[in-house]
Amino acid sequence: MGVFTFTTRDGACLAVEEQGRADAPVTVVLVHGWTLDRQSWRRVAHALPGRCGDIRVLRYDLRGHGQSDQAKPGGTTIEQLADDLAEVLTELVPHGTVVLAGHSMGGMTTMALAQRHPELFAERVAAVALVATACGGLSGSTLGLPAPLGRTVIRGQSAFGKALVKRRVRRLSKYPTPLRPAMRWMLFGRQPEKIDVRETTAVIAGTSPLTLTGYLDDLFLHERREALAAFRRLPVVVLAGSNDRLTPQRCAEVIARELPQAELIVFPGAGHMLPLERSVQVTERIARLVNVVSEVHAQV
Repeated sequence: MGVFTFTTRDGACLAVEEQGRADAPVTVVLVHGWTLDRQSWRRVAHALPGRCGDIRVLRYDLRGHGQSDQAKPGGTTIEQLADDLAEVLTELVPHGTVVLAGHSMGGMTTMALAQRHPELFAERVAAVALVATACGGLSGSTLGLPAPLGRTVIRGQSAFGKALVKRRVRRLSKYPTPLRPAMRWMLFGRQPEKIDVRETTAVIAGTSPLTLTGYLDDLFLHERREALAAFRRLPVVVLAGSNDRLTPQRCAEVIARELPQAELIVFPGAGHMLPLERSVQVTERIARLVNVVSEVHAQV
């Protein structure tokens, strides 16, 4: 296991964390969500090898997140994240089978990968887990609040972030503690672990305002239902929390209707942060995908 830096063609440095041997027959790539970092997948990453045997697990901080380089103005798009993922797969996983697991914006990134790099997706990706994500329909999001209030909150969040960008502020807040109640309400379901709320809030507070506002604007533009056609030949699991306010259960149901072969699982009482809130169950579902892929690989 190790952490290293991967440099993209345009010079952006991405922080990557690896477990397992580089020539393992199956590599699981875990892609995190908006304003988070690779640590949101840590429990799943650490538990998967024990459930799947000889695999490699890669997780990395998306451009503009965590320890990776900040995005440039105009570069905070899901398309750019998909291009980065394509480079990660091409350069860091040149051989073997790939299982992709995307949480929230990470799931949207896998959809954009299929759309922008169809040959790479078709040749390399053998299974996909879509975790608390959506294929579109977020432009009318109200965060679970009454419509006028929810839209006002979103506009206020965007305006606040853009004001910080103009002032060249590097992080949303130096003081994450006051943000915890709002983050708990927005991101988690019933009875979350205090450490998960604390650590997640700290990561979000350390996010750059450009990452907050730039990707937020692009999330509202995300409409990739047609891209799901590339997923229909694959084993797919769609995971959702019944109390998710950012990507509600209905978003997972839309994806499942587009993918009749997919398994849809809704976790009662869970919110948006499934890799933390339901890490054991999420690990189990991804492990099942890996084991199916491994069996097929062994038969070839």
